[in-house]
Amino acid sequence: MTTIYVGNLPFNATDEDIKVLFERHGAVQSVKLVSDRETGRPRGFGFVDMGTAEAQAAIQALNGYQMNGRPLRVNEAQERAPRGPRQGGGGDNFRR
Repeated sequence: MTTIYVGNLPFNATDEDIKVLFERHGAVQSVKLVSDRETGRPRGFGFVDMGTAEAQAAIQALNGYQMNGRPLRVNEAQERAPRGPRQGGGGDNFRR
């Protein structure tokens, strides 16, 4: 199984739109479009899970594909780099 990053999505794209687009290149296991936690608005990117060979074909075919006038950025998803501890804010961190 390969996870594909899909960026520069039109903000009106739905999970179903992306599934139909990627199914042209093989079976899609799942689609997850990312939304802002606070507003619930789409963030313009998401992830698609497909079999490895099918994923490579989809990446080759769809990177740069125009969707509603926006060229998609399609590549294999990379592991997120670990984040350091958060600084400041909240709780008992005030001065007296």
